[in-house]
Amino acid sequence: MEKNKLNYIETRRMVEDLSDSLTELVIESLLGAGQTVDTEKPYSKLYKALRYFNSDTSQCQRQLEIVYQGFQGVLDTLSHDANFIYLNDPAAQSLEEVLLAYPGFFAIAHYRVANLLHRVGVNILPRMITEYAHSKTGIDIHPAATIGREFCIDHGTGVVIGETTIIGQRVKLYQGVTLGALSVSKSLSATKRHPTIEDDVIIYAGSTILGGETVIGHDSVIGGNVWLIKSVPPFSMVYHESKVIVQQGKFNHKMK
Repeated sequence: MEKNKLNYIETRRMVEDLSDSLTELVIESLLGAGQTVDTEKPYSKLYKALRYFNSDTSQCQRQLEIVYQGFQGVLDTLSHDANFIYLNDPAAQSLEEVLLAYPGFFAIAHYRVANLLHRVGVNILPRMITEYAHSKTGIDIHPAATIGREFCIDHGTGVVIGETTIIGQRVKLYQGVTLGALSVSKSLSATKRHPTIEDDVIIYAGSTILGGETVIGHDSVIGGNVWLIKSVPPFSMVYHESKVIVQQGKFNHKMK
């Protein structure tokens, strides 16, 4: 079959429209308005997008059916994510606030949908969906990453989660966290290049954890601005020690 010729502007608009439609379906369903949501609209847009990237109509139809069957599981997982964020953030006044206003949840929702498409074997589209969320939130999650239930990204700007990252359950990340790869050649692209974060880990702002063999043991806390390229055992506390010195009267500038 002849491959479709892709137009940049048309492709971006289509994916953004699809992303917004799928997000609306997710949020409205979790807000309890699932019975009144027009589910046919986002699925028709999804089929159009699948066909745009793939000329094989039978394969697109199979992919659409699998996504339809798996979508309830995505909603269930996102419900756990939203509740976990609400319960762990003192600033959250309600679950509705998390669903409607939290960039971390927005990015996670796009990732969950894109990850389902990735597991079905859809090319390009999952990456464009997570990059759309990236452009809106500053949170960069590769759709191929493996992330367990009850996942929380607090604040979120500058978070990077690489392709082969594995994250367990009840993990909490703050802004500026990078779960990345050490520099490797293109020939190693199929290997595990990104870290594994086990259950119940907290990683504070600005920390960088690199490497496919790096494992952060369960129930560990990684402090802010930590650089890690080696594993740490469960129940570890890892932090960067620095000194802040305050001297009174050293610089006494008077206002004129």
